[in-house]
Parts: sequence; structure tokens; C-alpha cells
Amino acid sequence: MIFSIGTQSYKSIREMGAMYVDKTALIYKMVKEGKCYFLSRPRRFGKSLLLSTLHCYFDGSKELFEGTAMADLEKEWKKYPVMHFDFNGGLYFREGALESALSTQIGIYEVKFGKNPLSDAISDRFFYIIKQIYKKTGEKIVVLIDEYDKPLLDTFGYSTLETNRQILKGFYSV
Repeated sequence: MIFSIGTQSYKSIREMGAMYVDKTALIYKMVKEGKCYFLSRPRRFGKSLLLSTLHCYFDGSKELFEGTAMADLEKEWKKYPVMHFDFNGGLYFREGALESALSTQIGIYEVKFGKNPLSDAISDRFFYIIKQIYKKTGEKIVVLIDEYDKPLLDTFGYSTLETNRQILKGFYSV
């Protein structure tokens, strides 16, 4: 039996045949009964693994769910466009670091779906790309955000705290 300590990728865990505690029935219920969730848990409580699992589910990766409750529950296996933002790893107390991280992550989607010709503002770019993805796919967009609070936690005691708060306020309001 393989124990995958610290692995935060659902796909990796399933592909290597590692031990996985199946909570996909709860994920199915959460997805089918709700709209928008804010999950706040202590560090090392599986938030990143949950987001990875959700990403695989919304990406329609049916084969990764064989042998889980989800395989019996889900009948449609519809593929949705997924935008996955991860704020882990950045040094957000540095001036411009948050804007750079957001610009890079949004830029990945802009390469595929087009860039807003009228604005370079992060929130405008994010809103535009969501509209472009919907226009191209006709599907609702799933937005997953990991380590949502790190750009603020990193800046306590630094002058960049208020700037980062304003940037995230604009980004999250979209």
C-alpha cells in the first residue's frame, strides 16, 4: 500500500495507486447543492487536494474517479472550463509581486482565449477572460483559488498590505 504524504494532486494520487480516503460523495453533494463556497481550514487540512479533486471532476476526468463514490453518483461527466489560481509560493510583501502573479496566471488563459484590448487592469482582464471563455465554450466557468489569503498574510507589517488588499478586493469582486 502506497501512502502519499504531502501530495496535493488528486491525479497523482490516483495514478500512483496511493491510499485515498474517498470523500467524493461529499464533493458530489457540495457541487450539486451549492453555488459558491469559501472554504477556510487550518494549514495542512487538505484544501489544495480538495481543489485538485474539484479540478479533475469539473474537467470531466471520469477515469480518475473509478472505484470512488463519484463514479456511481455522477451520470453526465460534463466538462467545464476551469480557471485554477494558486497563490502559494509567492513573496507578496515585495512591491508588485501580487500584480505580477495575477498577471501571469491570467495571461495563461489570455493566450488561449484572448486579451482585453481596452484595459490592463487585473480585474478588467479577469472579467474579460471569463466572458471570452463563456463565449467560446458556452459553459459556466469554474474558478478555483488556492491559498486565497497568502498575499495578505505575507504582508502583515509591510507597506504592501493595503495595496494587496485593494488588488484582491477588485479581483475577488469579479
